Amino acid sequence: MEEESPSTQTDHRLPTTDHRPPTTDHRIVITQSTAIQIENEFEDNEQSATEKVEAALFIAGRYLTLQELIMLTDINPIMLKSILNNLEKRYSHGTLRITRRGDSYKMDIAEKYHYIINKLATGTTEFTKAEQETLAIIAYKQPIKQSVVIKIRGNKSYDHIRKFRSLGLVNAKRKGHTLILNLSEEFYEYFNVTKNSNQNQSKESQIENENNKTT
Repeated sequence: MEEESPSTQTDHRLPTTDHRPPTTDHRIVITQSTAIQIENEFEDNEQSATEKVEAALFIAGRYLTLQELIMLTDINPIMLKSILNNLEKRYSHGTLRITRRGDSYKMDIAEKYHYIINKLATGTTEFTKAEQETLAIIAYKQPIKQSVVIKIRGNKSYDHIRKFRSLGLVNAKRKGHTLILNLSEEFYEYFNVTKNSNQNQSKESQIENENNKTT
């Protein structure tokens, strides 16, 4: 009986079966529109957080520690430090400054404008410290709703605003259920402050911060 040559022998082994499940690509594909949406949301959150920090520093009128800022704004420490660094750079030129003392921060005005503080601190005895602070809020934020001033300064500021209007320092325009407050020309004359068309709010912000510094 002839033997089959190796080339003609039949392989009687059963065929092997690959029982491994097919591989699936679980990578998440982010489209350009999704990436833009994520970026916009991040920028909105960062802008909102920055505004919170600015508001806290402005209203405080004193040095706030990092811990105080965290409690006031509910911003995590890493983002807070980044925001403060950016604010320091943003306010390095101009009227306002972000000054640092150790781990504490404060919104202040440039030293060259400190003379306005002296004008408010002297020769203005007809205004109480509380009235000066209310006027400073209006000066910095104008045009500002009266309801916002009341929210910041309390109900006592109703009397302050009436006094400012009677003296002609503040103009008021009805809008809905509240008033829109603006500084008048008499304000600049009264405090002997030059009104610059490009820096109106900067001048007014100086006055507000100057008043806050006296608290």
